[in-house]
Amino acid sequence: DHYACDPRFRFILMPKNVGKRKAQIVAIRESSGDLVLNVDSDTTIAPDVVTKLALKMYSPAVGAAMGQLTASNRSDTWLTRLIDMEYWLACNEERAAQARFGAVMCCCGPCAMYRRSALLLLLDKYETQLFRGRPSDFGEDRHLTILMLNAGFRTEYVPDAIAATVVPNSMGAYLRQQLRWARSTFRDTLLALRLLPGLDRYLTLDVIGQNLGPLLLALSVLTGLAQLALTATVPWSTILMIASMTMVRCGVAAFRARELRFLGFSLHTLLNVALLLP
Repeated sequence: DHYACDPRFRFILMPKNVGKRKAQIVAIRESSGDLVLNVDSDTTIAPDVVTKLALKMYSPAVGAAMGQLTASNRSDTWLTRLIDMEYWLACNEERAAQARFGAVMCCCGPCAMYRRSALLLLLDKYETQLFRGRPSDFGEDRHLTILMLNAGFRTEYVPDAIAATVVPNSMGAYLRQQLRWARSTFRDTLLALRLLPGLDRYLTLDVIGQNLGPLLLALSVLTGLAQLALTATVPWSTILMIASMTMVRCGVAAFRARELRFLGFSLHTLLNVALLLP
């Protein structure tokens, strides 16, 4: 109601809820600008986000760029505080490292800018993606990024383009979100394999680590549980190894962010081992 009469805005109302992917496609095909900004409905962007992302898109070689995500409801619960730190790590360690080699593997949906001319080349493939013989209804952000990389464009990360998004504040919602993301990661990794020979070798290491890391952690936990069950002895070596790796990661994050709260992210390891891995 507030913006309906503003000539700068145009609203496209679909007859029914067609999902994020089809809504994106309709908007992109109706757009006319050189750049398209995707912002999720539960996300608020800082006033300078458009400018900062557009500057990164100045080079025609860049097809997409994403900003840094924070949790707008960080102070709600202990879980939202953990997720806020998880987002910081995902953006400022994983995405930042990938961007150094010109290939962010997933430009996150809450705040991502795309080159419209590149999108128009990819929309048909994006719209017709199948998973197990049915139209895909998840993993839009990662799949669109993979298509962009496959078309030969760079994808970038802009740490000072801040977007605040609502994160799950209950365990059930968080687990559903993580399951959705995990399915997307493992599925689209197969699509990304053909890209890796043309990218920096670091990206190959990164993709292998993202997919084998959870498996190795699961094997470690199962081995420890087997030792406990069969020998009635505490698997101290497994516990100490997981704990030490956790504290190194959290310590580095606390140092880089200059915030001691990241030491508390060690609780996420317990959450990971007890719930996310199973």
